[in-house]
Amino acid sequence: MTDYAMEPLVQNAWYIAAWADEIDDEIVARRILGEDVVLFRDGSGKAAALEDRCCHRAVRLSLGQTCEAGIRCGYHGLVFNAAGICVDNPGEATNPDVFKVRAFKMVERQNMLWIWMGDQESADESLIVDFPYHDLDEWPTQYGRYEFAANYMFMIDNLMDLTHLGYVHGSTIGGDPEAHNKAELETKRTAGGAHFIRWMMNAPPPPSFVKAAGFKGNLDRWSDFEYVAPASVRQWGGGLDEGTGAHENRDQDGGLSLRILHHATPESDSSFHYFFSVSVKGIAVDSDAGKGFFSDILEAFLEDKVFIEAQQELATKNPDRPLIIRQHDKAVAYSRQALHQMLSEELKQAAE
Repeated sequence: MTDYAMEPLVQNAWYIAAWADEIDDEIVARRILGEDVVLFRDGSGKAAALEDRCCHRAVRLSLGQTCEAGIRCGYHGLVFNAAGICVDNPGEATNPDVFKVRAFKMVERQNMLWIWMGDQESADESLIVDFPYHDLDEWPTQYGRYEFAANYMFMIDNLMDLTHLGYVHGSTIGGDPEAHNKAELETKRTAGGAHFIRWMMNAPPPPSFVKAAGFKGNLDRWSDFEYVAPASVRQWGGGLDEGTGAHENRDQDGGLSLRILHHATPESDSSFHYFFSVSVKGIAVDSDAGKGFFSDILEAFLEDKVFIEAQQELATKNPDRPLIIRQHDKAVAYSRQALHQMLSEELKQAAE
């Protein structure tokens, strides 16, 4: 089978615009799906997202300041509320029919700010990806964001085929390449994407697992990944000492259990914001184990960045040249098919 590298951008979907605490004390300017957006909180603490362009003289609103009513343009002082309406036009009438900027629906949930860039009337909050671990004390969480110069689906491909771990991440989260290649794998389509679970039984623990959980011998390790189109992957990973019943009960005490949310918010068709959170059960974020494990995760994701951006470089040279799908890529193929279905439905709606 073959497939093509670059994928178009889905407009009618929820994307993470920022971690909620990014805008607690400052304005954030971010490009999302090719649009320049300014993110801020008004005086009541409400999170808002507006186009980063004052309607008066086209100055970036992100150069201004927040105020009680919303955000004040730094050039001539016009104030816009969370709905994009000018509520203060210094020395003149506000005239909201003329003095306004585009506003984007924003939902704050589980320490995430979700934005809907497409048809604002189509925004359905029930479609927001749920990740409750951010709110649970027993799952201490650390958050990160990287900028990648690549099409967002390269990240999804990377996550939905883990046979690269032993080669790219050997010094951190990877482990033995042969164990990854021979892992027991179950893959299926889901209503919104794809899911796989892979087991490496009686396998050597990767260095990061040893440092975090103190494994002394081999472990039974699982990797449970779910892609939710267009841009999210929910991960449940971990391991228990070999022979202690991990296959039957992954929730038992001991070993290592982690939940990771991956999200690739497109900046353009050749760049994306990679948001990720790492929740490790029972390991405090400020402990030596917690800090060390997160450091290894950061290193591993930067290792991915090298390969994903190298893919983009060659794909840009010849975007119509297909990629080959291996047997290990079944979840990759299902994910691409789910995205194509989403794009097809969006095109159909636009034609109605």
